[in-house]
Amino acid sequence: MSTTIRVAEGEADLALVHGVRREVFIVEQGIPEDEEWDDLDGTSEHLLAIGPDGAALGTARLIHGEQALKLTGGIEGRVLLGRLAVVRAARGTGLGAELVRAVEAAGIRRGAHEVELHAQVRALGFYARLGYAAEGPEYLDAGIPHRTMTRVL
Repeated sequence: MSTTIRVAEGEADLALVHGVRREVFIVEQGIPEDEEWDDLDGTSEHLLAIGPDGAALGTARLIHGEQALKLTGGIEGRVLLGRLAVVRAARGTGLGAELVRAVEAAGIRRGAHEVELHAQVRALGFYARLGYAAEGPEYLDAGIPHRTMTRVL
């Protein structure tokens, strides 16, 4: 599958990002809409994967700067990867891993040396294969078990 991953720019791209997240998180996983949308969307960098037919296939969010400092407890040089979502038709193609690497590259461009993410427990193996290590206890986020994971870049 030939895809392009780019930084989402403008309202049309953000609509595609939100469409993927709606399909994966709200429809498939049953996450309440008011828990999916937050004020971090406006200050984050969103990556968007587009298929050869122009359809949105996946997305991920990079939280950086002051927001990342607040959310990581003030750890300098750490960014957060979040809202990684790949539509059902594109799963198993390697696109999720490509999006993770694209977020890491975007973090490096912003001076990051470490990435933190909050993984659904069922995705721990996926992130571990990409070099992430789980830390701390399991916790619930939107009613789904999660663990914090980090990777040094």
